[in-house]
Amino acid sequence: MSDADRLKRMAAERAVEYVEDGMVLGLGTGSTARHVLEVLAERVRAGALRDIVGVPTSRETGRIARQLGLELTDLESEPRLDLTIDGADEVTSGLQLVKGLGGALLWEKIVATASDRLIIVVDESKLVDRLGTKAPLPVEVVPFGWTTHLAYLDLLGAKTTLRRDPEGNPFVTDGGHYLLDCRFDEGILEPERLERELRQRVGIVETGLFLGLADAVVVGAEGGARVMTAPER
Repeated sequence: MSDADRLKRMAAERAVEYVEDGMVLGLGTGSTARHVLEVLAERVRAGALRDIVGVPTSRETGRIARQLGLELTDLESEPRLDLTIDGADEVTSGLQLVKGLGGALLWEKIVATASDRLIIVVDESKLVDRLGTKAPLPVEVVPFGWTTHLAYLDLLGAKTTLRRDPEGNPFVTDGGHYLLDCRFDEGILEPERLERELRQRVGIVETGLFLGLADAVVVGAEGGARVMTAPER
């Protein structure tokens, strides 16, 4: 196991301590979230957790969860979730997040907003002073007319590229959309304002800005896992 994976695993083990018997869980997407799935499955098999059911945030997460023997449901059957555990690509001290490098940001945000609590799991490399300084901001768009957003994003200070799959074709999300990865030379100076401006444009479905959603962030670090909590809202 690499050092990064060791820290992710450490954080995943700490985050799963929030899970209680009988909970309906949102199951995140990505490499860190996979560690959470593995820890959950181990504790279910050991009898340490009972009657757990999960709502996956992507088809890939659903596939992995089924392989691990976790019981799944969906939002049609369980529209309110007790807890979601997910990863993030960037986290600030105020628990602002950028998510979506795993390509599941729309479904992740739907599940997060349907949850009573959102716990984020990261290794310490994901901590930033300002969003947009390490990771690009993914913006999910309708494929029809996706190029019409490029000039608009340029006006907002973004250098934008269309995300592509390994074969060079446009990456298509589980919702059937494209992703535009936006980089900002100085990071994202005003995340709330940027979110409002992006969301008001026709054809933009969702952004990777997760603002005011996380209740706690579990950080895997060399000194051990630590928990960052949300400021008063």
